Amino acid sequence: MRKLLSIITLSLLALPAKFASAANLREAFNQGGFVDRVAGPDGAGYNLSNRSIDPIIGQLILFFTSLLGVIFLLLTIYGGITWMLSRGEEKKIKSAQDTIQAAVIGLIIVVAAYMITYFILVRIAAPAISL
Repeated sequence: MRKLLSIITLSLLALPAKFASAANLREAFNQGGFVDRVAGPDGAGYNLSNRSIDPIIGQLILFFTSLLGVIFLLLTIYGGITWMLSRGEEKKIKSAQDTIQAAVIGLIIVVAAYMITYFILVRIAAPAISL
């Protein structure tokens, strides 16, 4: 089970790199670029005159935060079930406690990272941008 959790964790860490490796994002979002051809009047028919990358980044952050919340919930449930089914075996109880403890530490790290990012973007970067 530890190997499976390690594989899932490494996969989740590699997933943002896949999105970041997209080539020519500036070209894709420029006037007449890929997004205009696909979603513009000739494609899906969306109005693309007022667009920004900020909502996309916000949605990605919300998606990954939600995904990590679900992973925390699943690890907590797994640890609780393992603890309940341990039948007093100290090794299984310790393993279950370690799983729950790791899930809580991971949740604290994710929430702290979100709070730091929010603070930097809203309190520090926003006033500097409006100058």
